[in-house]
Amino acid sequence: MMEDIYISEADREDLERERYALAVERIREIPNESICEAKEQAYFGRMAEFVLLADRAWNIVESGRLRQMSLEELQDFNRELYADILPEHYDTSYGNPDYAVDCLGESIGKMFSFLYAELRGMIPAAFEQNRFNMVIRAELLLEVYQAFVGEEQEQDGMPKPEVLQQILYWYVSDYYEPASLERTAGMLCPDKDFAYRIVMESDLSDLRYLYYYGEYVTDNELKTAAHLNEMPAERVKLLADTYTEGYRIGFQVGNKDISIKKTVNIRYALGFERMIREAVLNFDRIGLQTTIYRAGTNIFQGRSVDKNGFFGANPNKQFDYDHKEDQALVLDKQLAERKLNCMKNAYEQYRAQAAVFGGPAVAEIFGEKPFVPQTKKTAYRLTPKQQKLSVEYAVKAGALQNEYIPGEERSFTIIAFPVPDIGEQYEEIFDDIVRINTLDYKLYQGIQQKIIDALDLGLTVRVVGCGDNRTDMTIRLHSLADPDRETNFENCVADVNIPVGEVFTSPMLTGTDGTLHVTRVFLNGLEYKDIWLKFTDGMVTDYGCANFPTEDENRKYIKDNVLFHHDTLPLGEFAIGTNTTAYVVARKYGIEDKMPILIAEKTGPHFAVGDTCYSHAENVRVYNPDGKEIIAKDNEVSVLRDTDVNKAYFQCHTDITIPYDELGELSVLTESGEAILIIRDGQFVLEGCEELNRAFEGQEA
Repeated sequence: MMEDIYISEADREDLERERYALAVERIREIPNESICEAKEQAYFGRMAEFVLLADRAWNIVESGRLRQMSLEELQDFNRELYADILPEHYDTSYGNPDYAVDCLGESIGKMFSFLYAELRGMIPAAFEQNRFNMVIRAELLLEVYQAFVGEEQEQDGMPKPEVLQQILYWYVSDYYEPASLERTAGMLCPDKDFAYRIVMESDLSDLRYLYYYGEYVTDNELKTAAHLNEMPAERVKLLADTYTEGYRIGFQVGNKDISIKKTVNIRYALGFERMIREAVLNFDRIGLQTTIYRAGTNIFQGRSVDKNGFFGANPNKQFDYDHKEDQALVLDKQLAERKLNCMKNAYEQYRAQAAVFGGPAVAEIFGEKPFVPQTKKTAYRLTPKQQKLSVEYAVKAGALQNEYIPGEERSFTIIAFPVPDIGEQYEEIFDDIVRINTLDYKLYQGIQQKIIDALDLGLTVRVVGCGDNRTDMTIRLHSLADPDRETNFENCVADVNIPVGEVFTSPMLTGTDGTLHVTRVFLNGLEYKDIWLKFTDGMVTDYGCANFPTEDENRKYIKDNVLFHHDTLPLGEFAIGTNTTAYVVARKYGIEDKMPILIAEKTGPHFAVGDTCYSHAENVRVYNPDGKEIIAKDNEVSVLRDTDVNKAYFQCHTDITIPYDELGELSVLTESGEAILIIRDGQFVLEGCEELNRAFEGQEA
């Protein structure tokens, strides 16, 4: 249980130091004991070895030896920390639920795999010198170990599974509050500066700095950092300027006041520190201090293949996928309510900081080896009841965040760059992506206005696939009461979503019908083959894909990772991507399957399921450069925010793009019955858009 929160900070530190010393001392004894059956003792022995490895990391960091180690020593130690879950060792890792269940049986094996995944949270704790997070995990291991020598055991000498489940349940429940406080402070408070100091104070020409985070480091991170080090200062500044200007312009375009904001949260992948350092300086100049927090590594923050925060290489995406629903072991109504209460308490404590938080500035990466997950029966998966609880929690958590950080006052920006895994032509690809990210937005702005003018004449838009693509969608547009002053589509250039190149709207749901289909797409780090979704009055009514042998497996894959456990979702966005240059670059290098959605969505029409693009900011009046107000910010679901906010939002938004080569026709149908063609057979045919087709001819757009 948690100690008295009213003791002094010095006394708290002394207590944590004492608790930690006692726990480690006891854990040192475990490998030499034979208290349990051999298979359980083998598990506890391995867990003890891991805790002692994390303790060694703690001592190396605390003593200052970490920064005295050579690059080769750092690489060896980094690999030692992550070796057990690397793909080549995963078959015999307790982090693999298949192996844990095979060794220990279904009930205990699954719980022991959960426990091991949680113990791995000691690695970042050691590097951040967070003794509290070391203590609670070491004590958790000892509490579970003690259950095997205590009194509440069955006749075979094993503890009852419910005893172990309760230990793990109360661990999560007891420590959710400090975890919530820590995560909230990391997002809102510039003085939580672990990563900030690495970025701003390290000698970035000495690549040893990459190992100071405690993240897994591979050639991707080393080569990325080396590549940025080779760039002229003005080119690095260009990258940073594009990134930070996108953030600033996002406030301007969204009609939001950036002057009332004091902080921005930067999220990035290791290796980009030289650009991030310039970005921090840029933000400082416009009055924004930087916060940086680590991507989730434990049950409190959540584990995901798609990282959110600062992160290194993923040692094994299958490990993250296996443990992404570990909360199924503990999630019930009581815990869901406690999580919300802890979140509210954290925001209350940091209310002042939340009020001046501007939102995230995200630098994504792409080009890693494609990941196709293996779905394991031994992994925890939410029950239907827990899925409902999870959905309800997400909706309420989103509303709670919006209470303290109002959507109509915050913004964001996202930019993406390739990593060396993308192939032998990495440097050329990087240069082309920089070119894409810095295209002339004025040129696109003018062309896109012509597309919007045509779309605003229509009642519906029809999108039809070609070849193997079975898409046939009709999208209902809002009625314009005053076409001279109103528009349905936003003219999106290089602001919140870099690069340039789309016009988008929040369509009406009633009258939006049909089937959306893409032969192959990557969404949030996961591959989908022949994914299709059927819409009736704008809501998903059926879906499937061809990833797995059975229909049930394919439907579950989509429900878990696209619908995020909802029974249905609305069509929150319809857009037309205009960045033909990005499309041609992807084809040139054969990297279509590796392009992030941020760029891919600009290379054809796309549809987003979930919330609209104006979620929680519908009441902010937004205008296009031509002065017309964008009125299509709601649909029949999001308007429920005025009567029942819990039914209005879903806390998800997933874009699915039809590439130009799978697109037969995109046209708008006017009230008179005229069909105005915008795209035919993958090329723009609307007058005034000819420039976009130059990229298809091998010329720059």
